[in-house]
Amino acid sequence: MKMKKCIFLIAQLFISINLFSQTVGLIQHSAQSLDDGYVLFAPIGSTTTYLIDKCGKQVKTWPSIYKPGQSAYILADGTLLRTGNANNTTFTAGGKGGIIEKIDWSGNVTWTYTVSDATKCQHHDVKALPNGNVLVIAWESKTNTQAVAQGRNPALVPTTLWSEQILEIQPVGATGGNIVWEWHLFDHLIQDFDNTKPNYGTVTSNPQLMNLNYGASATQTDWIHLNSIDYNSTLDQILLSSHATGEVWIIDHSTSTAQSASHAGGNSGKGGDILYRWGNPQAYNNGTVSNQKFFGQHNAYWIEAGFPYANQIMVFNNGNGRTGGNYSTVEIIDPPVSGYTYSSTLPYLPTSNSWIYNTGNPNSFYAQNISGAQQLSNGNV
Repeated sequence: MKMKKCIFLIAQLFISINLFSQTVGLIQHSAQSLDDGYVLFAPIGSTTTYLIDKCGKQVKTWPSIYKPGQSAYILADGTLLRTGNANNTTFTAGGKGGIIEKIDWSGNVTWTYTVSDATKCQHHDVKALPNGNVLVIAWESKTNTQAVAQGRNPALVPTTLWSEQILEIQPVGATGGNIVWEWHLFDHLIQDFDNTKPNYGTVTSNPQLMNLNYGASATQTDWIHLNSIDYNSTLDQILLSSHATGEVWIIDHSTSTAQSASHAGGNSGKGGDILYRWGNPQAYNNGTVSNQKFFGQHNAYWIEAGFPYANQIMVFNNGNGRTGGNYSTVEIIDPPVSGYTYSSTLPYLPTSNSWIYNTGNPNSFYAQNISGAQQLSNGNV
């Protein structure tokens, strides 16, 4: 097939040009790029989701009544899976959503589901599963009393503390859904502040648990701030990115809901405990600030089979607060997995990246927050 020639334009978003088709944001196109495929994006300030080709030509738009909850995906049948901002007045941090929509190719909303009330709110990201269900990140509000009962230092807990939960929702009808699996971070805590609590111990020896007092603050309600979720169907595992701790986590999805609240069961035999974590060994007391690798990172995901670095993890490392200065990098790491478990060497391996872009910041490349990166089939990113 003959390669189509692109029009090179410096254009702001949504500029219409009478002579040519509408272009959206294109500023450069070179011969080394991959012209197959399309780019999907949902501007934060808009209720419209856009699909463009690699020449910047607008191919498709989907309208919504909601501004985005910061994730949008095209499913195999052409349906748009999109989160929407429900304007929850309890959970007011960045990335809040609360609405999950499926919109067909003709722009009809075929399913909408709400995870937004005074005790919980979907935020940042969702992930479609092969069985048609949807994995959802949601804040889970805990009272000061609940946090202290788990061993949080009373001097370092706000009036409410937002923990995290993962819900698997089976769509039902146009607006319904069944929660068929769930995982709650509060079931996997450890602390060395209060020896009268059952979860008293050291995270140094129990890195599979989250230290309830790590990063503790009397003013920081959004304690963990997960900002991405991905799923590996071969391993039946879930990948999460914790902005606040500077880590990515892997947990087991093969468990029952009861097992996910425990420390045993599932393919890994470890229940809902953290199977693997990487990016900041300070969070499990196996390193110092000099060992921290991720700084406010986003968009952690497994690179799909058949692509360069397949089955490894790509992360957009924003670099906000990075030792040596603020700049962003795109990084790939190769977790040492054997079967369904990971090397027990601490700090967690690997010791270095498989690939990194912009180390040392030669390109003056920096995004303080949000952002992401995606591996392409031709090896570009």
